[in-house]
Amino acid sequence: MEKERENIITVNNLNFFYGKEQALKDISLSIHANEVTALIGPSGCGKSTFLRILNRMNDLIKNTRLTGKVIIDGKNIYEKEQDIVDLRRNVGMVFQRSNVFPMSIFDNIAFGLRINGTKNKKEIMNIVEKALIDSALWEEVKYKLNQSAVGLSGGQQQRLCIARAIAVNPKILLMDEPTSALDPIATAKVEKLIRVLKENYTIVIVTHNMQQAARVSNKTAFFYTGELVEFGQTNNIFTNPEKKRTEDYISGKFG
Repeated sequence: MEKERENIITVNNLNFFYGKEQALKDISLSIHANEVTALIGPSGCGKSTFLRILNRMNDLIKNTRLTGKVIIDGKNIYEKEQDIVDLRRNVGMVFQRSNVFPMSIFDNIAFGLRINGTKNKKEIMNIVEKALIDSALWEEVKYKLNQSAVGLSGGQQQRLCIARAIAVNPKILLMDEPTSALDPIATAKVEKLIRVLKENYTIVIVTHNMQQAARVSNKTAFFYTGELVEFGQTNNIFTNPEKKRTEDYISGKFG
């Protein structure tokens, strides 16, 4: 019998508002370490809002309000004393479209290390190489590290963004539809990478692609109109959902 993994993220009675509009309603769930948790649901259901709550990206939006608790590593990340820079170092993010910096492949990954105070050139080189190996990109770029990252293909750019995120050694990786702009071959490479990365990271992924959720995740959370309708083992969610709304969405009756 598989050992129960520890909770690394616990969300209790979470409500979130954009102005007067309530985007999330009384969300409670726990996310286990070294698992992939997929967030599914139709557009506008709150899944990307929820994802961004986990590293306080929504703080950048004016007139938002949150109630409830978000506990990561035993600490409520919405306490006033929370260091936001430290939080985002621990909880990395990969966006829907690859946002490579207009600089070399090497400097894209070294950027976060330098900002965080790493100055030793050999140490930086070793971390950059390891991040590229871990993101399954090293063999494709090892002879052109000084070339512009903008020249990489879309799939390579997305894996470079993953390498950049893991270079600063986070515990958690948030991915907001990381393959929606990629072709099927590049998508397969990123999905394979996600399955490997969960050995060292806890991954939360928003996806519109239910087949992708079924392929890569251990747990799945189904959001609808700001509510968490159902959360459980991915296999159960897709083959034997408890709620009719989940069944209707998965079978394509709406969404």
